Amino acid sequence: MKQKIKVGFVCTHNSCRSQIAEALTRKLASSEIEPYSAGTHVAPRINPDAVRRMKALHGVDMTLTQSPKTTDDLPEIDVLVTMGCGVVCPWIPNRHLEDWGLEDPSGKGDAAMDETIRLIEAKVADLAKRIRSGIVPKQ
Repeated sequence: MKQKIKVGFVCTHNSCRSQIAEALTRKLASSEIEPYSAGTHVAPRINPDAVRRMKALHGVDMTLTQSPKTTDDLPEIDVLVTMGCGVVCPWIPNRHLEDWGLEDPSGKGDAAMDETIRLIEAKVADLAKRIRSGIVPKQ
């Protein structure tokens, strides 16, 4: 069995963008990526608007398999993706680092949330493609 690349998605509260990225990666690229998400400061729950829109757009209920976690909860990862939070992340060992520069859609309505979900979906697909082609380092 092929070893999957462990990808950690990190944002400030691990309540919206990083949770969406974990869920979409699990749905769209689980054959090559083992996704995790975490935050530098943890929210008490996943953003309810993110949960609602992910159910509507992708049929995924993030509350069934995910919960907010801190960066201390991440296993050893290969790829670290920061979401563009404007905060300094703690040092997390990794083989490849990238920042997706996404604005937080929280509190900005369904259109903003849906756009962020679409952007993350495209970025997850691109990351999976780069991993398959060897552009992103494997273990």
